[in-house]
Amino acid sequence: MIQELVIRDLAIIDKLDVDFQEKMTVLTGETGAGKSIIIDALGLLAGGRGSSEFIRKGANKTSLQGLFIVPKHAITNRILEQVGIELEDDTLILQRDIQRNGRNICRINGVLVNLATLRQVGETLIDIHGQNEHQELMKAEQHLHLLDEYDHNLQILKQDYQQAYRKYKNLKQVIAKRQADEQAWAQRLDMLQFQVQEISEAQLKASEENELMQEKSRLDNYQAIYGALEGSYQLLNGEEADFLGALGKAMHELEKVNELAPEIQGVYEKIAGAYYELQDAARDVSSQLANLEWDENRLNALEQRLELLHQLKRKYGDSIPEVLEYLAKIKQELDEMRLSENDSDQQKEELCKAKEKAQTLAQRLSSKRKEVANKLEQAIQAQLKALYMDKAVFKVNFEQLAALNENGCDKVEFYLQTNPGEAMGSLVKIASGGELSRIMLALKTIFAQNQGVTSIIFDEVDTGVSGRVAQAIAEKISSVAQNSQVLCITHLPQVAAISDNHYFIAKHVINGRTETTLTKLDKQQRIDELARMLSGSEITQLTRQHAKELLELATKQ
Repeated sequence: MIQELVIRDLAIIDKLDVDFQEKMTVLTGETGAGKSIIIDALGLLAGGRGSSEFIRKGANKTSLQGLFIVPKHAITNRILEQVGIELEDDTLILQRDIQRNGRNICRINGVLVNLATLRQVGETLIDIHGQNEHQELMKAEQHLHLLDEYDHNLQILKQDYQQAYRKYKNLKQVIAKRQADEQAWAQRLDMLQFQVQEISEAQLKASEENELMQEKSRLDNYQAIYGALEGSYQLLNGEEADFLGALGKAMHELEKVNELAPEIQGVYEKIAGAYYELQDAARDVSSQLANLEWDENRLNALEQRLELLHQLKRKYGDSIPEVLEYLAKIKQELDEMRLSENDSDQQKEELCKAKEKAQTLAQRLSSKRKEVANKLEQAIQAQLKALYMDKAVFKVNFEQLAALNENGCDKVEFYLQTNPGEAMGSLVKIASGGELSRIMLALKTIFAQNQGVTSIIFDEVDTGVSGRVAQAIAEKISSVAQNSQVLCITHLPQVAAISDNHYFIAKHVINGRTETTLTKLDKQQRIDELARMLSGSEITQLTRQHAKELLELATKQ
């Protein structure tokens, strides 16, 4: 469940800190006060799509933070383990900043994560059910997905099928591609063979280019290097200058007297040290001169090798490592093409086996779906009865597809009979707005029990209903709150009255800026708010009495 929500600079909200409680909490207020913005904040915190348009005018970013209490065996814990985040004392903190440049900074328990990880974790914590979900229910192609969500074992079987189907599809595409254009296939094969041979024969090494260029530079500058070495050697140990010999004589002269005059000892040691070091340097220079040689053939070979490397880089990559990486890639493709070329019959046999496996799993998946559909129909029927749709009949209709697709061999659509004697037909075409609200609430009630989400949010799901249906919806939402924390935005006094906690949202103009405030109502304030919801703008003593009675009746349930 969500325990605390902190909002900064989101739309018309300057700053808002909310403490939420267990069970059922309602948020009410005038239209446009900002109720849905709080739901938007929770959606963004759970990884929903965001943009700079959410940022309050004049601010640099929107900041959101939520503190969640996570049960020990919740699916959230498994996901956190996978991404290497520790859960301390069953508490989890989600943070998200949306900046003007569109950049998102997301953290989970202080650890930086990407938006996809935030969404993966957030989906296990928060389930938002809004009016837009009626639109999903009105899309027949979404009904199969809703059915598959209902049963965990069905989801596992679907994953097994999809893995087999993708293998079958990939094999089919490889064979079809080759058969569709044998000439292009042969040309591609020849080109890959040539490229692999050309690069392989070069026997490239990742670091050789720098080494070759250094060696070429030495040969290109042979005269300058030789002249510098020869000149330095002559100055150190040559017949004319013989600086080293002169330094040696000075050392011997001081050696004669350094024991007679202690103050000379330090000077002697410095000159002796310099002499021996220069003597070593002279030997090194002499060795360099002895090893230095001009090799025109070697220079030509270096130039040819470097030119070959240049040509290969021009064709296959900007550097030798990139060329080698390209070689590994085309070798793999060539091996696959040769396997396909040499084992065409075997590949066709593999295709038949892959198709048979996909078909078998598709039939098994279809059978399991029909079994699960029966359970879903019964569960929905029970929920609709409690929502005053006891005459309605809910049915999951199946059609078998002519060919397999990513979801199997089934076309699934929800059917509804609203009244006895009427035809059973597509829910998309038959259901009214109020009926859709109740069907979606029935689905959410059932799915909430299966999915284990600890915070369920209902955003004006009571639109289009009134009277005893409104009371039934209130009682159904309250029953959901017995197992999960429920946050509910509503315009119905029946729903607001049955809640355990009631917040009032209002907007005010302060210093020329619109700001939203959130107030938790006490009993008397709840009566006043329920009276406003019952009567509209004018609150009378009679409406207050009605509101008080409504609250007392709800408390007894």
